[in-house]
Amino acid sequence: MILGLGIDLIEVERIRSAYERHGERFLSRILHPNEIAYCLSHREPAQYLAVRFAAKEAIAKAFGTGFNAQLGWRDIEVGRRESGEPFVILHGAGLKLLAERGAQAVLLSLSHTAQYATAVAVLESAG
Repeated sequence: MILGLGIDLIEVERIRSAYERHGERFLSRILHPNEIAYCLSHREPAQYLAVRFAAKEAIAKAFGTGFNAQLGWRDIEVGRRESGEPFVILHGAGLKLLAERGAQAVLLSLSHTAQYATAVAVLESAG
């Protein structure tokens, strides 16, 4: 059963600009070390950074909270299977919120181009 749905679209240039202005401080505020390593392993990391930003926004919307005292940027991590499929890893407040909502999983779909990054998240329960 679907408990929540979230979507986000962002311009890659907005994230590229924030990264160029604030560097590691920006990245460490919104991403986990594994996410940073993955994104920076690409020749043009801005698309990968932007799609993770969009993913976290979509997930926060699916929870119905946005980012506030209940859910922080680093409570959400986007992993990647060998096949390329993204998956969600929740930490701290994210795990607590998942349990409070009676949810079992957060499903995630990502897409990006040189100009835009988008994500869709679905909060689901077993029933």
